[in-house]
Amino acid sequence: MSTVTLLRERTHALEFVLVVVVPIVFGAITGFMLGQNETAYLVLTLLGILGGFVAGLEHEGALEGFYRGLVGGLLFGTAILVTNGVLDEEPTAHLPDPDVLLIAITAAFGCALGALGGWMRARKGR
Repeated sequence: MSTVTLLRERTHALEFVLVVVVPIVFGAITGFMLGQNETAYLVLTLLGILGGFVAGLEHEGALEGFYRGLVGGLLFGTAILVTNGVLDEEPTAHLPDPDVLLIAITAAFGCALGALGGWMRARKGR
């Protein structure tokens, strides 16, 4: 885990891409798949949420990983719903009622897994 480059050691442009662009683009792809194929949507959703753990590894503690997971989860979940709404496709998978709860769910999982990743990195760094 210590071989994973810390986010703060990257360029500002790459930080922006990793923290903002990647969750939005991956969420948009997942939102597109929500209207196409339930299995693909579920697999992409799980991969996106697990991305919170990997992102957490780029931080030196649980709190930093928590915040990274929060931002990523919020952007990921929002991009799913916005993309599906813009495309006006009927979701192939079950969404919570109301749909906006999906954002809270992806944010919660992102927080937990990001914190876990940051905690594990800090623990291994001792």
